[in-house]
Amino acid sequence: MRTQFGLGLTTAAIAAALGLAACDQRNDAARSGDTSTATSPTTGASQKMAAATDKMTAAVDDSALTAKVKAALLAEPGLRSAQISVDTKNAAVTLSGSVDSATSKDRAKEIASSVAGVTTVVDQLSVKS
Repeated sequence: MRTQFGLGLTTAAIAAALGLAACDQRNDAARSGDTSTATSPTTGASQKMAAATDKMTAAVDDSALTAKVKAALLAEPGLRSAQISVDTKNAAVTLSGSVDSATSKDRAKEIASSVAGVTTVVDQLSVKS
């Protein structure tokens, strides 16, 4: 038991020392005072993190728009039974599936375009014959 504790403590101390040593390392240009070629290692990481955050935000916004459009379509009495699929990409909503009439098709497009945040509606709906 005592040996395991000592081994764990030693491992933790080595890991901490390596971590601190890695934090202390700098670009040679930065040490010499030449900042024209020095780069911050966090700049690239920050840019990647910002890009990932933007993608995640867009995905969440698209999901929210999809949910809002679906809810609006289901709230419309004439469209409740229609089989309409909603897909959203960059605030552009695509409606697909089938509806009973041309009037229902037009109404579905109208409802989708009236949802706040929707920029365009792509109509791929077909009218049942």
